Amino acid sequence: MKKLLLFTFILSASFITPAMAQFPVGGGTPAQKALPGTAGDTTPKGNSKISGSVTDSTTNKAVEFASIALLDKATNKVLDGTMADENGKFTLNKVIAGSFKVQVTFIGYNAKTIEVTLSKSQELDLGVVKISNNAKMLNEIVVTGQAALIEEKVDRLVYNADKDIAAKGGDATDVLRKVPLLTVDLDGNVSLRGSQNIKVLINNKPSTIIANSISDALKQIPADQIKTVEVITSPSAKYDAEGSGGIINIITKKNSLQGINLNVDGGVGNRGSSLSLNGGYRKGKGGVTLGGFGRANYNTITKTTLEQSSMINNVLSRTLQSGDGYSQGIFGQYNLGFDYDLAKNQSLTAGVRYGVRNFSFQQDFGTKIFNDGNLSSSSNREVDSKNLSGTVDINVDYLHTFKPQQEWSISTLYSRNDLDNNFDANLLNGSGELINRQRNLNTNLNQEFTFQTDYQTPIKKNQLIEFGAKGIFREVTSDYRFLLAGPTGGYSTEVGQPSGALTYHQNIAAAYTSYTYTTKKRYTIKGGLRYEHTFIDASTAEGGPIGIGNYPVVVPSINASKTIKGTTVKLAYNRRIQRPGLQQLNPNFNSANPQNITVGDPSLKPELTNNFELALSRNIKKLFVNSSFFGRVTNNAISQVRIPSDTLEGAIITTYKNIGRQHAYGTNIFANLAATSKINVGLFFNAFYTTLEGQVLGENNVTENITNSGFNVSGGMFSQATFKNGWGAQAFGFLQGSQVQLQGQQGGFGFYTIGIKKEFKNKKGSIGLAGENFLNKRFNIHTELKSKQFNQVNDVYLYNRGVRLTFTYKIGKMTMDAPKKKAKGVNNDDVKSDGTGGGQGTQGSGTGTPR
Repeated sequence: MKKLLLFTFILSASFITPAMAQFPVGGGTPAQKALPGTAGDTTPKGNSKISGSVTDSTTNKAVEFASIALLDKATNKVLDGTMADENGKFTLNKVIAGSFKVQVTFIGYNAKTIEVTLSKSQELDLGVVKISNNAKMLNEIVVTGQAALIEEKVDRLVYNADKDIAAKGGDATDVLRKVPLLTVDLDGNVSLRGSQNIKVLINNKPSTIIANSISDALKQIPADQIKTVEVITSPSAKYDAEGSGGIINIITKKNSLQGINLNVDGGVGNRGSSLSLNGGYRKGKGGVTLGGFGRANYNTITKTTLEQSSMINNVLSRTLQSGDGYSQGIFGQYNLGFDYDLAKNQSLTAGVRYGVRNFSFQQDFGTKIFNDGNLSSSSNREVDSKNLSGTVDINVDYLHTFKPQQEWSISTLYSRNDLDNNFDANLLNGSGELINRQRNLNTNLNQEFTFQTDYQTPIKKNQLIEFGAKGIFREVTSDYRFLLAGPTGGYSTEVGQPSGALTYHQNIAAAYTSYTYTTKKRYTIKGGLRYEHTFIDASTAEGGPIGIGNYPVVVPSINASKTIKGTTVKLAYNRRIQRPGLQQLNPNFNSANPQNITVGDPSLKPELTNNFELALSRNIKKLFVNSSFFGRVTNNAISQVRIPSDTLEGAIITTYKNIGRQHAYGTNIFANLAATSKINVGLFFNAFYTTLEGQVLGENNVTENITNSGFNVSGGMFSQATFKNGWGAQAFGFLQGSQVQLQGQQGGFGFYTIGIKKEFKNKKGSIGLAGENFLNKRFNIHTELKSKQFNQVNDVYLYNRGVRLTFTYKIGKMTMDAPKKKAKGVNNDDVKSDGTGGGQGTQGSGTGTPR
């Protein structure tokens, strides 16, 4: 711990060093400038303007976020600067008359300097500025510039997944493991700064699959199709108020080329194989995309040991259990997208996506129960669990652009998820003789329709106002029952086991406004206010209406930034709400393992979180450092609570409750060193102190207050390199320490991977090899939980050693077409996951801005 804290201090201290008088290049942190023409300093300002666009001289493709510097012709002193947008376009406003140099730079490219002379009130258009790749031959080694693997932008951290070699042939889980600020455990559960209360979007769109499982949803997204991952810790008022921990937006690769194209990506390994086909046709104003992806997981072995004791009715019950598990699954997604330019400034996009999951898990449990030290029972249980789902998303979006930064959009989305979560169990005695059979059937349906409209317009040259409205109409149903049969014969309803149905209607009306203002001294302030009103009508078949009630929430947000002597400082505050998800609400009594039972609570209420953040970032020659300090205070927190069963011998029941308060205060540090133009090394470190306060049922069913606190630490490193003849390599490693929970702590784990790739000379294909955890036979996650009523020690052994061979190939003849802004899509960042929960959205043509 002392070494970790010292590491934090050293990196943080780097921000105090004197600034280098150097204009930042692409991939670093340019001088902050929220709106073109608003950069201000002591330099006199005029009324002339310089504009243009930056493209690659070889491919004619726009160079996104290139740096533009305005230099004094005589002294080469930097007078002003800006950054190109995602289409390579840039504008320098308020330039005085005179002679200057315009310098265009971006990492991996040769700098280009253009001499210009401006007269008063002149608007000079430089047209297309082409910059060339800076490949050089040094001692028979080709040195090529690399785009940054990780970038920091004004309001988010961006991981460029298309530069990730080792993730080829994997899924989105493999990509998210390498993103700073995120933690992905060995089961695929995602946390942002220690919080699993996050929202996952795909191309700014949600899906009803969010109500079930983030980890399962991510397995349906091929790593090869992910372009970038955006981590947004302080969302503006445009975003739904949900997701108290933050938002993760996964951007997939898009095509703006004329003609026909087809991409084939695949991989085969000892624990999984995948194949994806993605094609498209574009001509003139319209384009169509069609794609399919399939992934099979196999050879996934899990072993468990469980030791728990509880005191019920003055009897000390002790359970010893061992388990062997084997899982396999087939995941797939199919998408059809369409976009059409109705006019020069109007576009229409539509998409349909279907996702399927067929997952099975076989477990064999051996259980011994002792009462007051005497063996009470010995049994074996063979369980076959099925998790089957189908998800369909349909979106239609319209965008009208009046002039730069002034636009109006209408977005619609229909999403439906059908989920069956069933198990069959054979119950055997200690001698292995079949006694009876048990079956749990749980059918769920989650569907929603969303309509929203957004408008934004600039005010003068340094202000922007945005406002919009949104409606979500959601319905969730869950039917569950238990069946029992003898060693032979048919099933009948099991007496004494819970059965019933839940119907849950949730409608949300929302409106927001946001205002951005940039001062002449480069202070940028963005404030917003969002109002949401939630209407709930919930009932169970056996109990009738559930009195949850409707509730309003006002969600303010404010972000401010300023660059001081080369260090960018950001301050942010926002309030977020987290509504319970399907797994938290589902009253099904999941007793696949009868000693470790889970059940939801349909009476859960939302939790509210206040987030505070201070972030510092700086370029120090070839080193980029980002450090953020955050605080998070959650009221009415939804947490897992465990209590011993008073009816099932030796069993512990896990459910969800609004337990009280959670506090977290910590830091995230990220450093990236461009050692050479071909080698990139990065380090990241996360640490926070958390305090959990809540109430649980104690002895004699009396409510008692409990508190737990402690440090949570994680970190890792990565390195990537490119060589001559199309060769590349990458390595990644990650360590997660123990995690504090309300009633104990969950053990840490590690993960590492190494990959190499060879790209063919025509750049139409590549082949790669990646290995993960190949030096370790297994990882052990050790969890200890306790209260006055019970103690539980659980060890889960995961066998995640793997190797895979990957390939890609591109077919088709295409020509370049400048990308146009397309209609925006819906995103609903608004349902809490169960800690394994998540989301996925339509993969049509959506390229919209988050809401």
